Amino acid sequence: MGEYRKLWWTLIAVLTVTFAILGISGVEVYRKAPPIPERVTTASGEVLMTRDDIMAGQAAWQSTGGMQLGSIWGHGAYQAPDWSADWLHRELTAWLSLAAQESYGKAFDALDIAQKAALTHWLKEEYRRNTLDPATGVVTVSDLRARAIDQTADHYDRLYGNDPALREMRDNYAMKEATLPDAAKRAALTDFFFWTAWAASTERPGTVATYTNNWPPEPLIGNQPTPENILWSLACVVILIAGVGALIWGWAFLRRHDDTPLVAADKDPLTLAALTPSQRALGKYLFVVLALFIFQVFIGGFTAHYTIEGQSFYGVDVSQWFPYALTRTWHVQSAVLWIATAFLAAGLFLAPVIHGSDPKYQKLGVDLLFWALILVVVGSFVGNYLSIAQTMPDGLGFWLGHQGYEFLDLGRVWQLALFAGLLFWLVLMLRCMLPALRRHEGDKSLLALLTVSTIAIGLFYGTGLFYGERTHITIMEYWRWWVVHLWVEGIFEVFATAAIAFIFASMGLVSKRIATAASLASASLFMVGGVPGTFHHLYFSGTTTPVMAVGAAFSALEVVPLIVLGYEAWEHWSLRDRAPWMRALRWPLMCFVAVAFWNMLGAGVFGFMINTPVALFYLQGLNTTAVHAHAALFGVYGFLALGFTLLVLRYIRPEIAFNERLMRVGFWGLNAGLVLMIFTSLLPVGLFQFEASVTTGMWYARSDEFLQQGFLETLRWIRTFGDVVFIVGAIAVAWQVVILGLARRGARA
Repeated sequence: MGEYRKLWWTLIAVLTVTFAILGISGVEVYRKAPPIPERVTTASGEVLMTRDDIMAGQAAWQSTGGMQLGSIWGHGAYQAPDWSADWLHRELTAWLSLAAQESYGKAFDALDIAQKAALTHWLKEEYRRNTLDPATGVVTVSDLRARAIDQTADHYDRLYGNDPALREMRDNYAMKEATLPDAAKRAALTDFFFWTAWAASTERPGTVATYTNNWPPEPLIGNQPTPENILWSLACVVILIAGVGALIWGWAFLRRHDDTPLVAADKDPLTLAALTPSQRALGKYLFVVLALFIFQVFIGGFTAHYTIEGQSFYGVDVSQWFPYALTRTWHVQSAVLWIATAFLAAGLFLAPVIHGSDPKYQKLGVDLLFWALILVVVGSFVGNYLSIAQTMPDGLGFWLGHQGYEFLDLGRVWQLALFAGLLFWLVLMLRCMLPALRRHEGDKSLLALLTVSTIAIGLFYGTGLFYGERTHITIMEYWRWWVVHLWVEGIFEVFATAAIAFIFASMGLVSKRIATAASLASASLFMVGGVPGTFHHLYFSGTTTPVMAVGAAFSALEVVPLIVLGYEAWEHWSLRDRAPWMRALRWPLMCFVAVAFWNMLGAGVFGFMINTPVALFYLQGLNTTAVHAHAALFGVYGFLALGFTLLVLRYIRPEIAFNERLMRVGFWGLNAGLVLMIFTSLLPVGLFQFEASVTTGMWYARSDEFLQQGFLETLRWIRTFGDVVFIVGAIAVAWQVVILGLARRGARA
């Protein structure tokens, strides 16, 4: 550890404490997950559904695309309703209508204020009261509520079928006709939707909040932020201010500086050694990265158009072949795959640099890994199609088709294959890194950090295998966010920081001492908030107040390191003048500058906008989430992946220069398109939804009645301008990669 002993021990302590918190809180998630009743019966003894029916309904929902068609407890797509909020409101209004007829012989709207108040009070008492018998696992509902459940279930049965009376609603929701053709599966689906709404309206024993901490906002039964929600939201802000203050003081007094400025080498040190066979073999990885990137961009524009014409693309009905749930699945899944592939390629390029040469059979391993990735891409995409088309044989959908969970949509077999590929990549990396670590000369701390983050990338994806097809959705969410948040937003961030620092140090542009200290300090800052901050995604997913408290407190600290990213951007940009040969790396550097900017705006500003419990109570599942997702996923990890791609390309085709005009169009087109997409469409729509969520309820903010208003349709049409600018930028970057990748060796610009 040497002179970095304190930094290493700080990082080890941070990881030990934060993962202990994550694990202990995970036990709480398992113990306190909303119960799935063994039976739901009426007061007169009729069995309405069983636990097996509810779990079969969850599997049926997954087979239709799950979170890619509407959402459950706020997690998923934004076009169709949140099914939990929508079911709850429909059942509540059905109950009021039935109760009004039974009590007064009138429609509810025809009652006077006192009569309405009496029925609404009765409604709240009936729905919030917990009738679960812990000994038998039986939930008992009144006969009146059973009739309301039956009416609500009939609506969803017809909606997921092909009832002509609901065709316009299906079009507004971007659902294809006969989304779920099997009547038995539709019946089970309604049981699952009922249970998610039951958990969202029934008070957890010993508390005055529902199992979902009163989410969704629903005035009819008093679903509003709890006192704990308000308190931890205030704590979130206080912790953020304290964290920023501590960071500024630490940055001012503890940051290390070089005593003497470095003198850059006459030539790029990375070009002094000949390319190895495994490095030359990486060209095909870059083509796949850009092919998947272009596919993601075009399918994203196609999917966005579904928010205007729910079943058509400029008048052509394409939903029966490529429905919204499928195209959104491919859009999200291709993003994960192309970004991950770019990171893998960057690692494989660095491996021989670290080792000094290719270990035996390294090129063969690189080639085998490439074809394994192709198999995963093709197999998972075909499986997605067959599952959503409902042509996948029963029992195989989860394994070969669609898991139904956002960012982990690919069938379990393809997920296992991808994990195996990551482990194989880890082997290829370690056989270069470990011999270098065993050498006695020189400072190895930066390489050690890079090695640890490489191991984490290879292993942590496996946490997404800790749930099954019929695992409780709350427990599934716990493990899903280990991948989506911890693996991507935490470990990839540390890997990128260490990799970029290692590259710049190897080039002689920054001292290894400063690069190492900065990387270790950054890793601690990222992980101290990032690990327990995982729980800010689970405030309303069936978890308890302590989990909310942990998520709120630590997610505030996630924003803290983003405060100094402006300085990091300046440092990256200033490297272009360190040596004449750095001009050839201008565009990869520009991508790293963009990463710092979008990390501040997308992850910091837009992330904190929806981070506090009270804000997320009203914002979860609205287009404000899409603002954060687009700005953070592409703005940070997308530009990181493009920066790595251009960097590797620059070294495997050193004799050909970037086309400045093409790269300007590409880089600024991507940035301008993302800005336009967010500020002219996604953010305004999200803010209007926020107002509707606060004043009326979540069900209304996500309803077709609200979203199909003319001015909101206009805002979604306006998004086309940003999409077109972004697409032009993407094509320019992709064309640059194609030109350089296919250029004849020895050619010159």
